Amino acid sequence: MSTLIAEDLLLLLLDDDKGTTPASVPVPTVLGGAILMELALIEAIAIGSKPSKWTAAKVRVARAEAATDPVLSRAVGIVAEKERPAQSLLGRLGKGLKDELGTRLAKMSFVERRSDRILGAFPHTTWPAVNRSHKLDLRRDITAVLVHGNPPDDRTGGLIALLSSINRAHMAVDTDEVPRRELKKRAKAIAEGDWAAKAVADAIAAATAAITAATVASVAASSGS
Repeated sequence: MSTLIAEDLLLLLLDDDKGTTPASVPVPTVLGGAILMELALIEAIAIGSKPSKWTAAKVRVARAEAATDPVLSRAVGIVAEKERPAQSLLGRLGKGLKDELGTRLAKMSFVERRSDRILGAFPHTTWPAVNRSHKLDLRRDITAVLVHGNPPDDRTGGLIALLSSINRAHMAVDTDEVPRRELKKRAKAIAEGDWAAKAVADAIAAATAAITAATVASVAASSGS
């Protein structure tokens, strides 16, 4: 059963029992980063060169026809509206995506949708696990790279980079053989490494920088409130 990188990422972020994502994670931005990465992987988009040290590179459509999945096709349409740097694009790509991908994962029987209301008034949806097999496979792939030193493929390397940008790559490892600090170091090295093709590497760099900035802003806002 084929899944998007963003669907894999959401599975890894969801608490199996509660069906919620961490409050500290800017989920729309992170999922938008996963979409950007997948679009680069299928060569549907390209990221230009930085015009200057102070100006971010912009994302443009390269091969719109490569995006056959409805989620990816819609994302290409958003990219096509206007060339934008990743930092202003990821939120647009990830808007409303959590529930859409949660619904898709539920159709695959990986999670189930539970809807209720907080204080009897505010709608609240959670996605607790039903079948953990795919998530366990993802964790094994990440463990093979971060613990056993296997070279990452594009999907696993991309997932590690995205998780590293929100300081959660070590949480996806299914063993305590390696100290947390070392796992974080290895994940960061994967995020910054030259294992991926240039187009994918550019997308990873742009996405992780945008996610890190969004995470810092979110933490700062929470601290100030």
